[in-house]
Amino acid sequence: MLDTYGKLVYSICYKMTGNQFDAEDLAQETFLSVYKNLATFQKDYEKAWICKIATNKGLDFLKSATRRSEPKEDTYFEDLKDGRASPEEAYLQQESKEHVYTICQSLKSPYREVATEHFYKEKTAKEIAGETGKGVKTIQTQIYRAKAMIKKQMEGRAAR
Repeated sequence: MLDTYGKLVYSICYKMTGNQFDAEDLAQETFLSVYKNLATFQKDYEKAWICKIATNKGLDFLKSATRRSEPKEDTYFEDLKDGRASPEEAYLQQESKEHVYTICQSLKSPYREVATEHFYKEKTAKEIAGETGKGVKTIQTQIYRAKAMIKKQMEGRAAR
């Protein structure tokens, strides 16, 4: 069943999210839900049933994404007055920042901590060294290695 409907489910999820990584997660959640609900499965409507689950997972994802990013009234209009980024740009920046944080958290220690400080919090190697008590060269090496690990991780995801 996975081979038969894997691409179909992924394409449904991708069209709903517009993001490869979220689509992969939703496709996985879809098949997990299919597996858990095999008792209620009707063989005559296999394709429709699986597509409906994928669609519902996508809709749930979109609902939760809008709840997380709803602007507060007072700050929404202030941001527009100050000439800051548009709501769309702000959302994309926040989404990118969350993605960077997730990637940093997937690394092993000590690279997780250094990557989070450097790539997510945008601190320099000197600032990190001052806060941690480690040498600047040590921090620079850890940043370099973390960057290589992240690159390898991203290439692995793109190859799928």
